[in-house]
Amino acid sequence: MKLAFIGTHGVGKTTLCYDLAAVLKRQGVDVDIVKEVARLSPLPINRQTSLDAQTWILATQVAEEIRSASRHQVVVCDRSVLDNYAYLALACGRKRAIERFVDYWMRTYDLLFKVPVSGAVAADGVRDTDELFVRSIDRLVDELLEEKHLAFERLPEGRRDEWMAHVKALVLHRPDVVSRLM
Repeated sequence: MKLAFIGTHGVGKTTLCYDLAAVLKRQGVDVDIVKEVARLSPLPINRQTSLDAQTWILATQVAEEIRSASRHQVVVCDRSVLDNYAYLALACGRKRAIERFVDYWMRTYDLLFKVPVSGAVAADGVRDTDELFVRSIDRLVDELLEEKHLAFERLPEGRRDEWMAHVKALVLHRPDVVSRLM
C-alpha cells in the first residue's frame, strides 16, 4: 500500500507522515516514509527552479518510492508526483511527455490526502515563504486533482488539530491495512 500527503510546501505534510508512520508501527505494520526530495536537489528550487531541477526532483521521488515499496508493506510519501509536477508546471509550463508519466504514476497511490494551506508558511531556511507562490502551488495542485479526476481525501481546512484523527480513521479501516495487521 502506498499513500501520499499532497499540497504546497509548509502546510504540515511531513508532520502527518511521521505521525501516521508512528501509528502504523505501533500496530505492527512494516512502514517506511519517502521524505520530500526537493531539499536534496543539486539545483535551485522554489521560484528559482528550472526544468532540469524539477525533472530531477520528480525522477528522484519515483526512484525513492520504488526503493521503499520493494522493502516495506506500507509506504507513506511526503508528496506525490502530482504536487512535484505542479512546481514544474508553474515554473516551466506544462510538459506533455512528463505529464503523461505523472498520470501513469498517480495510479500507483492507494490513497491521497490533500493538506490545505492553513496560515502562513514558517521559514525553514529552504522553502520559499512568499504567500503568492505558496498559494499558487496549492491552487495548481487542486486544479490538477480536479482535471485528472483523481480520488483523494481533503483534510478539513482550519481544523489542523483533527487531521491526524481523520487520517488514522481512514487508513486503519482500509481492508488492505487491516489484513496486514492480522
